[in-house]
Amino acid sequence: MKIGVFDSGAGGLSVVKSLLKHQLFDEVIYYGDTARVPYGPKDKNTIIRYSLEALEFFNNFDIDLLITACNTVSAYALPDMNAQSKYPVLGVIDPGVMALENRNINKEDPILIIATRATIGSRRYQDALEGLGYTNITALQTGLFVPMVEEGIFEGEILEATFRHYFIDTPTPKAIILGCTHFPLIGDTLQKYFDGKPLLIHSGEAIVEYLEARYELSSKDKVAELKIFASDNVAGLRKIADMWL
Repeated sequence: MKIGVFDSGAGGLSVVKSLLKHQLFDEVIYYGDTARVPYGPKDKNTIIRYSLEALEFFNNFDIDLLITACNTVSAYALPDMNAQSKYPVLGVIDPGVMALENRNINKEDPILIIATRATIGSRRYQDALEGLGYTNITALQTGLFVPMVEEGIFEGEILEATFRHYFIDTPTPKAIILGCTHFPLIGDTLQKYFDGKPLLIHSGEAIVEYLEARYELSSKDKVAELKIFASDNVAGLRKIADMWL
């Protein structure tokens, strides 16, 4: 089975890492729209247009399934992508919500969602969690983390200062939904900031859990072949993949 993974930049490689680890597919085609990253500050119509252009790229490959690893795309463009696609297009928001629900966290426990402006503004996470009865939800726009991760800043003084900027008035949560695929790269440092207490909901592991629950997938004998493409500087993206994966 061949799968496609689409992200606005390098962040979706954190999802690819989980897919490769669980060895559920024969081949993974990754496309990062590095020429136009990040999508988070952009308006809905632009996000949809960029996403449909990415769909045209994947039509050059005989894939069975496409994952939009970008939470912003998952928030706004899935209906349009599925309407024009010959194969299922899955996002990462529903899997993230499912993963949290499966952890049996009390509905009154504090839940923190961090994501880009567009994802938070869509209220996809908030509405889904409130619909399940969660009552103590904080949703924060933390878009500065995206360029920091793209620059390889996973720890240190700059990141710690940014944590203080965003979280100075935030009580320690029971769980944090990493609502951007860049954020798992700073997950360990983020947990340490909150004294190692929060459970992290990671889009990569969540989508694997989601796929295994809904598709008849079995582990392969070898890791999938990975092919990486980008709208700009593919060599740079492949270099990042070598470091992250």
